[in-house]
Amino acid sequence: MKRRSGTLTGDPGQANWVERTAARTMLRAVRFNDEDFTKPLVALAVPYTNGTPCNDHIRTLGDLLQAELEAIGAKVIVFGTPVVSDGISMGTEAMKYSLVSREVIADAIEVMTEGYQVDAVVTLSGCDKTIPAALMPIARNDLIGLTLYGGSIRPGHHGGRDLNIVSAFEGIGAYSAGKIDAEELCQIECHACPGAGSCGGMYTANTMAAAIEALGMSVPGGSSNMAVEADNQLSNDKQGDLRRTATTLMTLLQRGISARQIMTHKAFENALTLVWALGGSTNAVLHLLAIAREADVPLTLKEMADFTAKVPLLGNFKPYGRYLMNDLHPLGGIPMVMKHLLGAGLLHGDCLTVTGKTLAENLASAPDLPAGQDVVFPVSSPYAAAGRHIRMLFGSLAPEGCVLKQSGKNLQTMRGTARVFEREEEALQAILGGKITAGDIVVIRYEGPQGGPGMREMLSPSAALMGAGLGDRVALLTDGRFSGGTHGIMIGHISPEAQVGGALALVEEGDQIEINLDSETLNLLVEEAVLAQRREDWQAPVSKARRGVLAKYARLVSSASSGAVTS
Repeated sequence: MKRRSGTLTGDPGQANWVERTAARTMLRAVRFNDEDFTKPLVALAVPYTNGTPCNDHIRTLGDLLQAELEAIGAKVIVFGTPVVSDGISMGTEAMKYSLVSREVIADAIEVMTEGYQVDAVVTLSGCDKTIPAALMPIARNDLIGLTLYGGSIRPGHHGGRDLNIVSAFEGIGAYSAGKIDAEELCQIECHACPGAGSCGGMYTANTMAAAIEALGMSVPGGSSNMAVEADNQLSNDKQGDLRRTATTLMTLLQRGISARQIMTHKAFENALTLVWALGGSTNAVLHLLAIAREADVPLTLKEMADFTAKVPLLGNFKPYGRYLMNDLHPLGGIPMVMKHLLGAGLLHGDCLTVTGKTLAENLASAPDLPAGQDVVFPVSSPYAAAGRHIRMLFGSLAPEGCVLKQSGKNLQTMRGTARVFEREEEALQAILGGKITAGDIVVIRYEGPQGGPGMREMLSPSAALMGAGLGDRVALLTDGRFSGGTHGIMIGHISPEAQVGGALALVEEGDQIEINLDSETLNLLVEEAVLAQRREDWQAPVSKARRGVLAKYARLVSSASSGAVTS
């Protein structure tokens, strides 16, 4: 399948040869030759920045991948995309651009693939939003292509224990609570992230990379191969991923296999199963809804909830568990986990993948689940029973739904007193100032897709609660979202959001809120007549984003319950 139909060829007998003379002239100036015009034209999206370890090595990956593709017969057009670091922007106004960047990156890739009418595309990714963004335009326009994850960071070490980026956020809470001193906090800061690669736990980056592998849109094993070796040089495994990605793309081109032949409803069920089994990030809910929409695959929050209720939690990973991705890698990585799930009847083995083979065929040579380890538990005796990881709640406070990350904890139905904050910073100051006590339910609103705008992650206040020892006694509710590094009693994505008049906008200080896990509901315990009067008196706050990217996003973005997309 060649979308250009030979329009750049140097053969005068080809259709549109004369009309494409100017295009060939421009390309000759950037070192194309006669032979290049007969090759498949491949776009290579390289989201490089030295502003975050997640993507610091991506330019190297891009250079090597370009060389691999051109060595086996393609001609490559390389371009960059924006990258917003969640870890660096967290807790600031900059975080408003994080989820927005997913849409900007996806649109940028579409602009380049369509603007150059390429035959195929490979997209690289690293930090959280670059991963779904790398796949969304491939699904949107049913392109021939695949994506490759840059890999996970290795853990830092200090004081005889492993560290990662969440150690720094929780260190802030521990310092504010007087549990550690300034020198210890500084040592955590200096040692938590030792080199290139995305955050090491089962946070959003590793979650989404694994989900896309299960979806069939990246080479087997690529999501659990480490970014770099201990000396911070590109890992041998990741170099192998580059070679396999290049040959896989050429196979897709030769066989004419485009994205939507792979990204079926059953493939999305495989991705959801793996995310829930691993104990992945709640952001996967948002991103998989968005990718499914781009692929024209019908998928709803309620359907997600019903399907995943049967999936047990197997992974013992941070933030709630003990291990990081580098602990899974030597055991056989994501292919090992998927082979175990397939053997238990929890995956669809007949789904086509980018290798041109089925999922079952890809997994035939994967190692079995090793005995004598507690990184991944067997389905027969899981880390936690089915229905005890990510749960979708509905109810009077969330008619369109919301997302709770239980992560195997024995949470009970909880009633508490609402402590209401209009933005993240206000809540964080109250927590650090010791103004939040056991039994409180912290409400942070006007942080949704429209209200933020941008749906910030609430890692700073949630980590502060954990650091202060309140993680199992205080709930945090928001129309914003949470980092994959968040744990505790956290409920996000509340929809409809406060900015559009959702019930969250009507909560007042001192109201009683119930988190009912028996009925899977989130309810505001206020009489309807009182709520009706509050609704009549309510007015939407005027957005501070009056122009630019955030203003455009606020005008276009959909509800979190449908993936917070702008297309």
